[in-house]
Amino acid sequence: MFYLFRKIIKWAIYLLIITMASGTVCYFWIECSTDKKLYNDVNELPECYTGLLLGTSAHLGDGSDNLYFSRRIDAAAKLYETGKIKKIILSGDNRVYDYNEPKDMRKALMLKGVPDSCLVLDYAGLRTFDSMVRCKDIFGQDSVIVISQQFHNARAVFIAEKIGLTAFAFNAKKVTTQKTAKMTFREFFSRIRCVLDLYILNTKPKHLGNKIVI
Repeated sequence: MFYLFRKIIKWAIYLLIITMASGTVCYFWIECSTDKKLYNDVNELPECYTGLLLGTSAHLGDGSDNLYFSRRIDAAAKLYETGKIKKIILSGDNRVYDYNEPKDMRKALMLKGVPDSCLVLDYAGLRTFDSMVRCKDIFGQDSVIVISQQFHNARAVFIAEKIGLTAFAFNAKKVTTQKTAKMTFREFFSRIRCVLDLYILNTKPKHLGNKIVI
């Protein structure tokens, strides 16, 4: 029994080492290959007809404002105000009752002065992968400016390059006071899955449907 326990522990350690090593490779592969397409300065960013705002919850579990959300809204509004984009696809999740990321983003942007006519809601952006594929295949975009935090933008642009979508990204202001450790941990494994989706699993979005002209 003790021998079996030792063997299980040994293989668990081997699996952990392999996971961490492969995860590190995926993480820095995505980071390095997209670096030149991520912008912090709006003046250096190329113009594009469409922006793609990636969703997250507007509030944290305790009811307080989610800075990841509010800073993405600020970034999207800034791109519209400066004429860098004309339309914004609001791509997010609304699978759970009384939780609707696209509608929350729409409300927040309209409060910032962005006209409703410029906003396109994508209710099937359940994952970043789905949002990117749907931007190209459903909304018919050949190029796009992705709007999120830097770590998220890198993964989104990596996906875009693999599926044949020209993408640049504008980095929303970094968040250093909320869930930073959790987000870093989550992103590490998200990048592993991203590489698996694109190069091994041949993953498809959960929902596609009819094309939408914007």
